[in-house]
Amino acid sequence: MHRVLVLTLILFLTACGPREPVTDWRLTISLPDVELPVQLHLAPDGSEAWFSNGSEQVRVPEINREGDTWTLRFPAFNNTLQLVQEGDRLSGTLTLVKRGYQQVMEVLGDPDPGYRFRQNPETAVDVTGRWAVTFMEEDGTESIAVGEFDQQGSQLSGTFLTAKGDYRYLAGEMDGNMLHLSTFDGAHAFVFLAHIQPDGSLKGDFWSGTRWHESWLAERDVDAALPDAYSLTYIKDGFDGMEFTFPDLDGEAVSLADDKFRDKVVLVNLSGTWCPNCADEVEFLSGYYRENHERGLEIITLLYEHFEEFDLAANQGKALVEKHGIEYEVLVAGLSDKTLAAETLPMLNRVLAFPTMIFIDRNGDVRKIHTGFSGPGTGEYYAQFKREFYTLMDELLDEHTSGQEVPRQGP
Repeated sequence: MHRVLVLTLILFLTACGPREPVTDWRLTISLPDVELPVQLHLAPDGSEAWFSNGSEQVRVPEINREGDTWTLRFPAFNNTLQLVQEGDRLSGTLTLVKRGYQQVMEVLGDPDPGYRFRQNPETAVDVTGRWAVTFMEEDGTESIAVGEFDQQGSQLSGTFLTAKGDYRYLAGEMDGNMLHLSTFDGAHAFVFLAHIQPDGSLKGDFWSGTRWHESWLAERDVDAALPDAYSLTYIKDGFDGMEFTFPDLDGEAVSLADDKFRDKVVLVNLSGTWCPNCADEVEFLSGYYRENHERGLEIITLLYEHFEEFDLAANQGKALVEKHGIEYEVLVAGLSDKTLAAETLPMLNRVLAFPTMIFIDRNGDVRKIHTGFSGPGTGEYYAQFKREFYTLMDELLDEHTSGQEVPRQGP
């Protein structure tokens, strides 16, 4: 009897003792018509935090805790998640800074139950593979995309590729004939839902933040493809090439005509700190520059920001430089509007997308212009881009200056 009493007391004290603090949470971000789920790892001591989107881990650069209040900041995107913890419950707001306004969304969090959308998804149709996708805005405007999905059991990951870039890492589940995908990466707040139709096609909806909704249709198509990314942007007739002068992050004027760039291969990268696709490209270019600068390479990133005030835009640029270890020129070029951006570079037929990359040879001639970027979330598309990029850059870097004319990209 004595032993039974002792064992009972030990079990009672164990049950009533301090519980392990929660480190893994399932957050739901409230968009106007749908909930966006995402997993958050948050160390109780504030030493680390990251969001999970399938195979992607998005680390939070700035973490601050005051009492029961957590502030998670993404300085390169200028976005903030503020959470109040009450026991095993989180609540708060996500604020995304856009050009001229902010998007504010309510957020709730509970200990991670081990699923994203559905706790016990039903046996599902397998959607693995390539899909030809059409997105339709509410005014009827259509755009094409390619969907790439990978399904393991009910677990689903993938992305959508467009001529302007990709939708990065998406994660979720298939539940019966229902597709669920979402991402939060510090800047994007995306949800994709769709039903499988009787003919095997997909019909669904896409939400982004508080202000964007599109419907979408998709059909299986192993040959689905986008327009050639090197054919969409080009130098207009009547212009000899690229010319520009913009301030660097300290306000000093930098021109493409400066001696620093003479007889060099120059990559001009149209970008913005608010754009995760651009961040993917900048990360890639930053590493490539470190490895190839001595071969005669220079890179110039032109930032088109949400802010008219130079100091605000420059501060965003400095956060980008620190995050990606950038060692090349970063200039403040204008506002994050494609029409206004095109006005700053009148030699281009248009600015279709951020990012856009312009390849200039040692003679100052524009050899190619690449619109958009297929980042690491696109798998084989990213590998293909890198193969093409390395081949082209080796060709340019191995050339020497001459008076010989070089074919220039055109319509």
